[in-house]
Amino acid sequence: MRVGHARYLAEHIPGARYVELAGEDHLPWCGDAGPLLDEVREFLTGEREEPGPDRILTTILFCDIVESTRRLGELGDNAWKQVLVAFYALADDKLHRFRGRRLDTAGDGLFAAFDGPARAVRCGAALARGVLALGLEARVGVHTGECEALGEKYSGMAVHLGARIASLARPGQVIVSSTVKNLVVGSGIEFEDLGHHALKGVPQEWHLYAAASA
Repeated sequence: MRVGHARYLAEHIPGARYVELAGEDHLPWCGDAGPLLDEVREFLTGEREEPGPDRILTTILFCDIVESTRRLGELGDNAWKQVLVAFYALADDKLHRFRGRRLDTAGDGLFAAFDGPARAVRCGAALARGVLALGLEARVGVHTGECEALGEKYSGMAVHLGARIASLARPGQVIVSSTVKNLVVGSGIEFEDLGHHALKGVPQEWHLYAAASA
C-alpha cells in the first residue's frame, strides 16, 4: 500500500495526527506493535507511558572473605591491599573459566552474575578452594532470580537474597537457594540439606542447601 494513502487520510480527518513509523509492513498487529501503541496512547491520553525497568533472569554469586577486618588489623593496610589484589586476580580467573561476570566489589567481597546456575556453583567452590592458597577463607552464596538491570548494575530482591544466603555460609562453604538446587538437577552436583532459614529483610523462610560436591 502506498504511503500517500495514509497521508491523504490524515489530511482529510479533522483532528488527526500523522506519524510515520519504521518498519516493512502497515498491519498494526504484525511486527513490533509497541511503538504504534505508544503513539495511540499519547494521542488519546496526552501522555506517553515511561518504559518499565529491564528485568532479566540471572544467577547471582556473592563471595565474602572471612574475618577480613581481623586480617587487615594483623597485616596492615599495605600488606592487606596486596592480598586483595591477589584475591581479585584469582576471582577474575575463576569467573573467566566459568563464564561469570564481575558486577561489583565491596572492599573484601565479590558480586558476580552467571547465565547458568551450575557454573555459578562450581565457580563458588573453586573460589572457596583457591583462596586457601592466599591464606584466606571465603563464604559463598548463590541464588537465581529476576533482577533489575541498571546499566551494568543489578538490583532487586534476588540480589539481596544472594547476599543474605552468603552471610549464612561457614568458612569454605557454598550455600545455594532451593531455586538453584532445583535448576541444576542432572548436573552431578550434590547438596546437603540445611533446612529452612529466615533471611534478614526477606518476608518468608527459604530452603537452603550446601554444595557438597562441585
